[in-house]
Amino acid sequence: MTANRVLYLLGSAAPPVLNVRSVIEQAQAAGWDAYLGLTPMAARWLDDQLPELERLTGHPVRSKYKLPIEPDVWPPADVAILAPATFNTINQWALGITEKFIVGFAAEGIGKGIPLITMPCVNAAYVQHTQFHQSVSTLRGMGVQVLYGEGGFVPNEPGKGRPDSYPWHLALEAAARVIAG
Repeated sequence: MTANRVLYLLGSAAPPVLNVRSVIEQAQAAGWDAYLGLTPMAARWLDDQLPELERLTGHPVRSKYKLPIEPDVWPPADVAILAPATFNTINQWALGITEKFIVGFAAEGIGKGIPLITMPCVNAAYVQHTQFHQSVSTLRGMGVQVLYGEGGFVPNEPGKGRPDSYPWHLALEAAARVIAG
């Protein structure tokens, strides 16, 4: 299959981001032209892998905003997946705090009508904070597909996360459904 659909994979610093290479490979096998964007901390976690991830995608990995005089090196996205989305990322996005490139892209993407899918990666202690549920509700109310709860990410107890069982496939399947109409 020829890759011609543009998929932005945007990740924040939660353990499943360490498996993003495999997700890129799965997306490419499904016909996506994958672009990787990361929070600055996620980029730091993957620092030694960034050159290989750029070779794999054929595109620069972005973790910060470009300067106004710089050309945009990414084409428009057909779909964007923001996963794993940490407690901080979900709340910043819902509140419109766009100091991070991936959050800024996602916030603007709502207004541009770009199909957006997010899947949190938070533990059961974080979800006790009322802002998290308000943020999930806010994002859903703005048309973001939030894969959380039944049929999405289910929080684990603190310290008992299983990054290898993060359900990346659900996000990729949701993106495929968007394209299928």
